[in-house]
Amino acid sequence: MSSPDASDPAVRVSKLGYVGFETSDLDRMIEYYTKILDFSLVERSAQGAYLTTTFDHHSVVLTRGDTKARSTVGYEIWEPLDDAQRRLREAGYEVQRRTDIAPGTPDVLVLEEPSTGIPLHLFSAQDSSGVEGYPPLRPTKLGHVAAFTSALAPMQKFYQDLLGFKWSDTVGDFFVFLRCNADHHAANFMASAKYNGMHHIAYEMRDPNHLITMLDHLGRNGYRLHWGPGRHGPGHNLFTYHRDPDGNTIELFTQLDVMHDDARGYWEPRPWHESFPLRPRTWEVDLATVNIWGPINPEMLDH
Repeated sequence: MSSPDASDPAVRVSKLGYVGFETSDLDRMIEYYTKILDFSLVERSAQGAYLTTTFDHHSVVLTRGDTKARSTVGYEIWEPLDDAQRRLREAGYEVQRRTDIAPGTPDVLVLEEPSTGIPLHLFSAQDSSGVEGYPPLRPTKLGHVAAFTSALAPMQKFYQDLLGFKWSDTVGDFFVFLRCNADHHAANFMASAKYNGMHHIAYEMRDPNHLITMLDHLGRNGYRLHWGPGRHGPGHNLFTYHRDPDGNTIELFTQLDVMHDDARGYWEPRPWHESFPLRPRTWEVDLATVNIWGPINPEMLDH
């Protein structure tokens, strides 16, 4: 399922910046992100809210409306927006330049993700959130977002050839993992003729102890896991999954594979790897791929 990494993409994404959600109960979702996941509320209005884990203005955007996950995705890019706008248009993609998207991102390029129609926001940097330090529970960052697509190969080509992502792994012929920096994946897509929209969103915890502390906090507040703890094959991250108040699947993870040197092309060695060196590959669809530790949740593979 792999395709050659694009040598000269139109733009080069440097990191996943933020994800948008529409919700019919804005107050409830704000409470979840601030009281349960310990995000910082940067700004809010009657129609929406901006929350962050870091110094960036926002990692999550909540908008009042019908319930919809992954309504927008924002990516930070290396290039100046003038250059990016020109190169995207030269590549044949319709792109808008907007100054009214959101506070914290005053200059944004907007283009449509193929097959899903989701607006993608490209920006050079966010304004500062003004948040300093980390409280004990808060995730370190927005890690990755997984979504369904009716056209997996074109989606992978779009992300690699246009946005500069690189192929990390594939499960069978239906689940691809793509990276934009050293982290194993920032975006992954599952082929499906049955579902659309978001599969899950993931937030990174510092280490296993940090993850356990958060899981105890979730349990005390009535949020039960529907899968995990476990360890995935692709990415090798420790994982847990629960649902937010809108029913969206939330992954909390740690120990994700990293690749510090693309020229060498292998993941930084870890004791739990299957081979040394471990390189990107296509994985068999079996128990050890889904969860090295054992139990699976078939719902998470349904496509």
